[in-house]
Amino acid sequence: MSRQPRATAAGLSGLLVLALVSSGLPLALAAAEPMAIPLAQPPGAEAIQGSGPTPPASRDPARGLVAPGGATRAIRPAPLQEDAYILGAGDGLAVKFLGGDTRNPLSGPVEILSDGTVSLPLLGSVRLHGLTLSQATLWLEGLYRRQLLRPELQLTLTRPRPLRVALVGQVERPGIYTLTSSETSNTEARVTISGLPTLVDAIQKAGGITQEADLRQVLLRRRLPGEAVAYRRTRVNLLALVQDGDQVQNPLLFDGDTIRIEKATEPVIEATELAATTLAPRQITVNVVGEVERPGPVPLPANTPLVQAVMAAGGTKSWRANISRVQLVRINRNGSVTRLAYALDLDAPASDNRNPPLRDRDTVVVGRSSFAKLSDAITAVGTPLTGLTNVLTLLQLTRNNNN
Repeated sequence: MSRQPRATAAGLSGLLVLALVSSGLPLALAAAEPMAIPLAQPPGAEAIQGSGPTPPASRDPARGLVAPGGATRAIRPAPLQEDAYILGAGDGLAVKFLGGDTRNPLSGPVEILSDGTVSLPLLGSVRLHGLTLSQATLWLEGLYRRQLLRPELQLTLTRPRPLRVALVGQVERPGIYTLTSSETSNTEARVTISGLPTLVDAIQKAGGITQEADLRQVLLRRRLPGEAVAYRRTRVNLLALVQDGDQVQNPLLFDGDTIRIEKATEPVIEATELAATTLAPRQITVNVVGEVERPGPVPLPANTPLVQAVMAAGGTKSWRANISRVQLVRINRNGSVTRLAYALDLDAPASDNRNPPLRDRDTVVVGRSSFAKLSDAITAVGTPLTGLTNVLTLLQLTRNNNN
């Protein structure tokens, strides 16, 4: 029984060169043909090398050069939107051999398994994980050339795998999210997300950005094609998208992308302006306790100022509340606690100094006035004496009845 060849990453480069030479291309060009199409780097982007085997040399005239060892040299910058789709586990593919009988038994649907391989007639298990469609097509043609006289084939993506991206940093709910072509955002605007997921769609699903987010420096990390674990990074200016409508700053996302939003060193946008964008959280919950009419958790729109939160709790009690010192208690992400005091001014506009915007899970404490403290002290002392007086009165009435 003939032995089926098993495709390995180590033989990928040699087979591709053999296939290209046999097709009539010069050897120098065949040795430089792409085994990994690099991602173009706009200004400010940089490539980083991860762990894994050393990738072979590759070239694409429209994108750039990835040299041995993973170093990237740009030939002509291309937009972030033109990055090539990288095959991975869960992708559904269709293999169609060109020419001859249209009902070729070798043609048909295949799916990339969790180990990154597909099972193909005559070849057995072939690894396609980490390749683009064009690279995978050349790879399969080179393998089938050992078995067939005319191995020309067409490889198409029929069912993309779920899109999973990671969001870290200054977003309301950091973590890993699965995005589809139909979503509902968790932000103030509560817009419907449809079509291919973008950077803004992912941020909206994560609940929006925090007030400390640096919109000018949003880092997007994307994996490079090939067996080697290598990435490239680029920075996106979301502030230009919010203020000027620059759609270039809202790229489509690929599976495995990582989005990091750093903490701003200084404010880059007013909180009231941020609250009106689709990047703001939809709702926050603030605890208002102390001398208010309805103490307890209060649901509020994002970035609601301190005064409005107190009013949403029914307002302060007329003579018991100390409106000159209302405390704002905030638990930071690092576990530390911030406690600040403000004078409650109903006419103060939203500002960090007089009427600060609130965050989710903040606590507003409206303390007692001096008169309320004195009244409570008198009540605390007088209540036991009142009870004793009532007992003595009852005993006196009992004696009178007996006489």
